[in-house]
Amino acid sequence: MVGERLRELRQQKGYSISELAELAGVSKSYLSYIERDVQKNPSLQFLRKIATTLETDIESLLGSSVAAGHQGSIILDDEWNRLFNKAIEEGMNKDDFKEFRDYLRFKKWQDTKQGKIPGG
Repeated sequence: MVGERLRELRQQKGYSISELAELAGVSKSYLSYIERDVQKNPSLQFLRKIATTLETDIESLLGSSVAAGHQGSIILDDEWNRLFNKAIEEGMNKDDFKEFRDYLRFKKWQDTKQGKIPGG
């Protein structure tokens, strides 16, 4: 659960809820709701602020469930290479790609928490 993982990371950094909320620019009460799993679907914007403050990424906040299926080496085929090259030609940079990747991971996590079937 994101709340439990968030609490672990916060405590590892030595922050109180108040300190983390202030540093990240988020509501202390909302942060507390997330940690206690009162609120189970934090926004991507909230997760990004918290991840940045904790010097981690959104995937780490969401836990290993999102990344579990993505272990191991992947070899890009011609279609992937064309897609990447096209995105680069159109001005997409690494930060854009990382932000898009984080968004997709968040949506997968959110759909899983809401009981939706990915791609369904």
